[in-house]
Amino acid sequence: MRSLLPIVFICLSCSISSCKKENKEVDKHFREGIEQKISYAKGFEIIRYKTFKIITVSKAWPNSDKTFNYALVQRGIQLPDSITADAVIEIPVEKIVVTSTTHIPALELLGVTQTLKGFPNLDYISSETVRKHIKNGAIKELGQNESINTESTINLNPDVLVSFGVDGENKALSSIKRAGIPVIYNGDWVETTPLGQAEWIKFFAALYDKEAEADSIFNRIEGQYRNLKTKAAQAKSKPSVLSGAMFKDVWYLPKGDSWAAQLVADAHADYIYKETRGTGSAALSVEEVLNTAQNADFWISPNSFETYSDLSAGNAVYKQFKAFKNHKIYGFGSAKGATGGLLYYELAPSRPDWVLADLVAIFHPELTVNYKPHFFKPLD
Repeated sequence: MRSLLPIVFICLSCSISSCKKENKEVDKHFREGIEQKISYAKGFEIIRYKTFKIITVSKAWPNSDKTFNYALVQRGIQLPDSITADAVIEIPVEKIVVTSTTHIPALELLGVTQTLKGFPNLDYISSETVRKHIKNGAIKELGQNESINTESTINLNPDVLVSFGVDGENKALSSIKRAGIPVIYNGDWVETTPLGQAEWIKFFAALYDKEAEADSIFNRIEGQYRNLKTKAAQAKSKPSVLSGAMFKDVWYLPKGDSWAAQLVADAHADYIYKETRGTGSAALSVEEVLNTAQNADFWISPNSFETYSDLSAGNAVYKQFKAFKNHKIYGFGSAKGATGGLLYYELAPSRPDWVLADLVAIFHPELTVNYKPHFFKPLD
């Protein structure tokens, strides 16, 4: 009955028409729900009701035709019988298991790393904060994501396990779901824009009732990113850029609609393969890459190579590229955590502003002074 008191007092002090308007607004908030603002991410949405929230994930993996609905319910509150969901999670979450290093930065930014209780292959994690928890024995090793240790995970009894799908649901999680542990899918890596990936912090924030903190964090990242883009656009030059490297005689590089290609464009550079359609990786022959990109001014992300000698040892054809000859190759292989995990794979999706800052400094050094890179460094 307490929720009706404001309506009674409002009606006593307003006209019938304005009272009806107020009632309509109250109904909208408590019955229809309020949709959280999501500006860039395309794979999820959140609707908040009075005692619960619904997270809808529509793009858990590439080309997914399945939509997941997850109900987040305040502790001690019963979810209405009329609501059906793929998983029901009590919030705020007190114990969580995540399965991708891209999930770690969101927990750290939100200040909830103490709730992380398990992860598959702890050596992949680079976060200094989380590594302290690992050293103290607070986070359990759970094997590999594709064959996660079911018994250990069930024994942890987390409030939720956050997984990801490559081309469908992870069958290894069936036993965990049967044990009553909620499993939810996070599709941050499927997003095709840098800020879209970063906005998935709001997905995690909903689990902890930290929406306000997430909005503030994301707004700061977005602001820094947009400012860098504006700054880069003022540069007089627009250098050509090649990306990727070979794996078993096939050169893999980002397609033109990918988030990686957008980062190059936002850094005011000309990505040579910007016209290739799609969001994943293009697989090309080395002959084709030589024909179209041999004279690129810069070459970024040559896999995890750290030195020119290692690169040429990998394949002598690399030495034919202009960027190799001019020592204009920049990679993220040397930016590692304490156990060898690559910082770029863990942090870049959450901090596109840092990635863009690196690229602007590389392509337009005249715009920066005494810049210290986060990920991309010149090969030795």
